Amino acid sequence: MSCFGGDPNFCPECGNVLPLPGIGFQDTVRCPRCSFCIPVAEFSGQEIRSTIIFNPVEQSSLALEDEDNSELKGAVVSREGGLLRTSPTHLLHSSQDAEESCRSFFIMKLRVHLQCKNLHEYLRELSPEILDRLYNHPATCLAVYRDLPSLAKNYVMRMLFLDQPLPQAALALWVKIDSQKDHDECVSVLAGLRLWHSQQLQGGLQGYILNPVFKDNLRIALLGGGKAWADEGSSLGPDRHARDIESLDRYAIERWEVILHFMVGSPCAALCQCYRMHVAHVVLSCALFVSEAGEAPYITSAGFQFLLLDTASQLGMELVEILSFLFQLSFSTLGRDYSVEGMSESLLTFLQHLREFGLVFQRKRKSRRYYPTRLAITLAAGVTTSSSSSSTLASPPGTGDTGFIVVETNYRIYAYTNSELQIALVALFSEMLYRFPNVVVAQVTRESVQQAIANGITAQQIIHFLRTRAHPVMLKQTPVLPPTITDQIRLWELERDRLRFSEGVLYNQFLSQVDFEVLRDRAQGLGCLVWQDVAQRVMVVSPQGHSEVKRFWKRQKSST
Repeated sequence: MSCFGGDPNFCPECGNVLPLPGIGFQDTVRCPRCSFCIPVAEFSGQEIRSTIIFNPVEQSSLALEDEDNSELKGAVVSREGGLLRTSPTHLLHSSQDAEESCRSFFIMKLRVHLQCKNLHEYLRELSPEILDRLYNHPATCLAVYRDLPSLAKNYVMRMLFLDQPLPQAALALWVKIDSQKDHDECVSVLAGLRLWHSQQLQGGLQGYILNPVFKDNLRIALLGGGKAWADEGSSLGPDRHARDIESLDRYAIERWEVILHFMVGSPCAALCQCYRMHVAHVVLSCALFVSEAGEAPYITSAGFQFLLLDTASQLGMELVEILSFLFQLSFSTLGRDYSVEGMSESLLTFLQHLREFGLVFQRKRKSRRYYPTRLAITLAAGVTTSSSSSSTLASPPGTGDTGFIVVETNYRIYAYTNSELQIALVALFSEMLYRFPNVVVAQVTRESVQQAIANGITAQQIIHFLRTRAHPVMLKQTPVLPPTITDQIRLWELERDRLRFSEGVLYNQFLSQVDFEVLRDRAQGLGCLVWQDVAQRVMVVSPQGHSEVKRFWKRQKSST
């Protein structure tokens, strides 16, 4: 007698599908998984209708075993209208069209590491001229200042109204000796962002002075003045189709999930053919998909890694072309409309891209007003560290909680969600076992993880995905994920990364040992020596140092 009750189609102990009662004229129904027995008398008076649907042989998993894109397969168990249905599937899509599109998407041709940078990491890579132009807008200066470390903010505020350079020795006195590491980090951050630069004082001392462009515009942002950052829609009169905050949040997450649905190839009811073309254009321009002549678009390694990021990190990877406008949006008021009057043609085109991503709401493409959504407002507000508002938006639909994944030490994953998108994301690195109403059971295996790694997903990204979507019950334990699981996923990744590839130029056929050692020592001094074999007089230098080593060898031969 079981302590649990439930649907008669499933085992009350383990949830496995039960065979039909009466088969073999036995008095009990035995669960094929846990061997729990239920008397046939308990099924008296109940009507159970079962249907088994088989795919054609040419589309079965057996026929696809030789293909590289047939790793993600499993069984879906669902109940619709009292019918129990079991069918092979690929990424939990029962329709053949979606299955074919998924198989064409998951063809990997290149493995690259997706770099998800925060605001400071991206700005550091920009040229000084571009940074100075960005700092001409007060919104950019305020956004950069808001994302600085606390100690760096203190330095900036103390020097904001100083017109003379501050000696470095005086700046060092602001911190205690045990905080010298934090001081050095802040100096590096401020110098890398060109927020200040060193200047020689009278007497030969070195000092720091704030970037004058940044200083003037940060003053405007904090004290007021200057031009209006955005043209509010009040000049257009009241909006007859005004949107409230709740509808904007719902619109933003629906638009964002449609893009993710498109990337995993899931059949999304809201994805009409017209909008599908716009989504395809956006993801192709972001290098998340690649389209070649005569072939269907397939997802790239960067696209796979993009899917496993949290919403805040995903947003930080796109839409960095017009930073000033994005920073301006981050200081908008949620629920207020703004006018497009005065925007250039390129900015209007960029606004349409933001509309496709759900960062702004525009009722029609030619509408003269737009509403920034919460995604745009939190984009440059430090959401990569911690943000309650972004976590609210990123809550998977159908779960009721931000986290919905439970991971057990037996490599089982229980995803308490009915979202096709979230299920497809879990299936990227696991094998699907069962699917019940509101819960999916999957298994993390060596094959599934290595297939994900072959597609360009790293072990750290899989662990990050599981940790950021962990169920509240999992969050109560420390660590959140079982160390057995995280360590094994990393070990499976190391099995594929036993070799390290480095580009280089081969030098061989030296006439004497002396010639070999002279050139080798020169390459070592330049820091470009990759590998050497003294016995065979062979060495490899990096492509960056090849030209310098070659010039040195020519000078060496001419002098001798």
